Amino acid sequence: MIERKLFEFKHTYQSLPQPFFKKVNPSAVSNPKLVFWNEELAKQLKIDPAALDKEELAELFVGNQLFKDSEPIAQAYAGHQFGNFTMLGDGRAILLGEHVLKNNSVLDIQLKGAGITPFSRGGDGRGTLSSMLRELIMSETLHQLNIPTSRGLAVVSTGDQVYRQTVEMGGILTRVATSHLRVGTFEYARRFLDQNALEQLLDYALERHYPSGLASENRAKALLEFVMDKQIQLIVNWMRVGFIHGVMNTDNFTISGETIDYGPCAFMNAYFPGTVFSSIDRQGRYAYGNQPAIGQWNLSCLAGALLPLFHENEKIAIDMAEQLLNKYPEKFKTEHALMLARKVGFETSNEEIARFVSLFLQFLEKHRIDFTNAFLYLESSTYQSYVQHHEDWEMIKGKWKELLKSNNISEEQAIAIMQKNNPTIIPRNHNVEKALLEVSKKNEFTFFKSFMAQLKDPYSRSDRPVEFMLPPEGGDAGYKTYCGT
Repeated sequence: MIERKLFEFKHTYQSLPQPFFKKVNPSAVSNPKLVFWNEELAKQLKIDPAALDKEELAELFVGNQLFKDSEPIAQAYAGHQFGNFTMLGDGRAILLGEHVLKNNSVLDIQLKGAGITPFSRGGDGRGTLSSMLRELIMSETLHQLNIPTSRGLAVVSTGDQVYRQTVEMGGILTRVATSHLRVGTFEYARRFLDQNALEQLLDYALERHYPSGLASENRAKALLEFVMDKQIQLIVNWMRVGFIHGVMNTDNFTISGETIDYGPCAFMNAYFPGTVFSSIDRQGRYAYGNQPAIGQWNLSCLAGALLPLFHENEKIAIDMAEQLLNKYPEKFKTEHALMLARKVGFETSNEEIARFVSLFLQFLEKHRIDFTNAFLYLESSTYQSYVQHHEDWEMIKGKWKELLKSNNISEEQAIAIMQKNNPTIIPRNHNVEKALLEVSKKNEFTFFKSFMAQLKDPYSRSDRPVEFMLPPEGGDAGYKTYCGT
C-alpha cells in the first residue's frame, strides 16, 4: 500500500446491508504504463500527484498498489438489458472509495477493467485500452458540452492482452462519478432482498443526491420525481448535440442523472432519428430518436422497484406511481421543444417556432444533412462549406429570418443564444477510431492529443482544422461500435 494520501476516502456505501457489495481487490497486471492523466480533473479534486512519478501513478491506477484508506468493493445490482431482466453487478469495475471534497460532497473513485469480481459471470474482468480511451473521449466531450457525466481521471495500459473481436492491449480507466447508484441497484434490492434493505437504499440515495427528499411525506415518490426530472434534462441534452448512448439498459441509468457506462456510444452525423451504431442493438431499441421513450420505460422499472415504499396497498401504490410517470411525456415534450428553440435562437418556444423547427428537421432528414453543421450554417454563412448545398437552404434561412422578425428578436440576439447551445465540434466517429487505432496499435499520441485539445472548447467559434469539422466521405455507412466486454 502506498502511504501517500492522494484521496480523502470514506466509504458510505458500505453502510448498506452487506448483500449490496462484495469486498474484492484489483487483480495485478504485468506492465502498467500511464497513458492519460486528466490534469484539469485532478485540480478540481484537489489531488496533488507531484510527489509520485509516472511509474508510481501507473501502479496505483491499475490497482497493483492500493491507495491509503481505500477499501475496494464491487457493487451488486441487477437490470433490464434490452428489456430482459438479469442479475448483474460490477463484473470488471472496483470501487476504491468515495473522495471527500472540501464542501463535504463525495465522488466515487472507481477502477474500470480492474479484474475478476464475484459478479464477473465468466467474464475476464478486463477492458481493452481502446474501449477505456473511447469512454474517456466521450465522457470528457460531454463534460465540455456541459452535460452531466462521469469523468476519466487516468487511463493506464496494463501490458496484458485482452481477447475481444481481435487480440488487444488491456487498459484500465479511473472513473469519477457522483455515485454509481443505478435503477438496477433498486431492481436488485426489490427482487433479491427484503423491504428493509430497499428502504435503506432509498434513504441512502436521497441523502446522497436529494437530501431534502428525506423530509418528504412520501420519500419513494420524491426520489422517482427527482430522477425523472434529472433524466429528462439529461436525455434532452444528449439529443441537443446528437449523442446516442447506445445501451440504455436500466443498469446504465443513474439515480444522479449523470451519463455513465459508455460502451457502443457515438455521435450522429447526418440527421436521422433512426440512427443506431451499436453492434448489439439489432432492432434499434436505443436509436437516437428512441431515447426519450426508453427513458420513460426505465423510470417505470424504477417505479416498479420502489412500489412497496409508495404505499402498503399495492393498488394504491401503482396508481400513485402511474400518476407520476404519466407526467413524463408532457414534461419531456416541453423541455425538448425549449431545447430546439434555443438551437435556432430563441429562449422560449411557441407554436410558430415549433413549426419552423419541425420544417427544419424534416429538411435535414430528407437530405441527410449533417446535424451539427446545419445549425452552424443557419447561424452564419461562414459554415456554408460544411453542409450539403440544396436550393431549399435559401427558403429555410428566409423563413428563419421572418421568424426572428415576428418574434421581435434580432439576428445578433438569436446568434448569441445559438452559440451557447450549438457546438462547432463533436467527436466524429472516424476521428474517434483514428485516435484509438493510433494509440492502441501504434503507441502514437499526436492525433489523439490534438483531437482532445479541439474537443476541450466545443462552443468556440474560432477557426478549426477542417478534419475535425466534417463527417467522413460517404458518411457513416456500415459504421459499428462495440461494447468492450
